[in-house]
Amino acid sequence: MQFDTEFTFKLSRSGGAGGQNVNKVSTKVMLEFDVQNSALLSEEQKVLLIEKSGKKVNQSGVLQLISQTERTQLGNREVVVKRFYALIKKIFAPIKSRKATRPTKSSKEKRLTTKKRDAEIKKARRKDW
Repeated sequence: MQFDTEFTFKLSRSGGAGGQNVNKVSTKVMLEFDVQNSALLSEEQKVLLIEKSGKKVNQSGVLQLISQTERTQLGNREVVVKRFYALIKKIFAPIKSRKATRPTKSSKEKRLTTKKRDAEIKKARRKDW
């Protein structure tokens, strides 16, 4: 799915170190994606996205992601879009069901040998009266 048409970008000045460049160039990028009014997502997907993304979705149902690591606006924009698609991929990935397995022969033997060794160590600690 291409969500690019539903993105809203807000720009502001980044904080932190960087000298004059930080004070005069708006390189911080905030991506906003309106989950509630998205035409690309089904109702189940909207609910799942809101539940699993936690604090990234505000009260009005808008997903917000911020990037200010790069020195350019374009770089931060690319980073935040990649982060959005990674989040979507992670949330909508199907959960693998656990397949029940039995312990292997070697793991059983290893467990028994360590039990015997520990028993011998404890037996050696006892005092004979």
